[in-house]
Amino acid sequence: MKMKLTVNGREMDTDLDPDMPLLWVLRDVMGLTGTKFGCGKALCGACTVHLDGAVVRSCVTPIRAASGHKVTTIEGLSTDGSHPLQKAWVAYGVPQCGFCQAGQIMAAAALLRDKSKPTDGDITQALSGNLCRCGTYNRIRDAIKKVAQESKA
Repeated sequence: MKMKLTVNGREMDTDLDPDMPLLWVLRDVMGLTGTKFGCGKALCGACTVHLDGAVVRSCVTPIRAASGHKVTTIEGLSTDGSHPLQKAWVAYGVPQCGFCQAGQIMAAAALLRDKSKPTDGDITQALSGNLCRCGTYNRIRDAIKKVAQESKA
C-alpha cells in the first residue's frame, strides 16, 4: 500500500507496512533520531511529535494514520537549536540526561501555540504525559514561562 508522509516539510512516498509505528520510520528510515523510544506504549512521552499540530505519541501511531498529514519532529522546530523553547531549555539548564527533552519540548510547543500565556496548571496538564527521570520539572516549567513571557501574543 503506497502512502505519502510529509515530515518537517519533506515529502516521502513509502510502501512500508501501514501498521509500522511512525517512530521507526522517523528514526530508522528517515534518520531523524531526535524523537526517542522510551516505553513503546505511549506512557512516557519521549516519542512525542506533532501530527497536523496535535501532540501524538509516535511509538503507537501507525504510519497509515500519518499518511496524508503533516508530521513535525524536534528537528522540524529548528535545525540549529534556535527555537525559543530550545534556547530557554539551555538558559534554564533543563537537560540532564536529555532523553525526554525532545518530547517535552514538542508538548510545550503545542501548548504555547494553543495558549500563549499558560498558567502553572496549564503547563502541568499539557506535559503530564511526559516523564522526566531526572526530575527537571521545575526548570521545564520555568523555561516554558520564560518563552510565554517573551512572546508577543
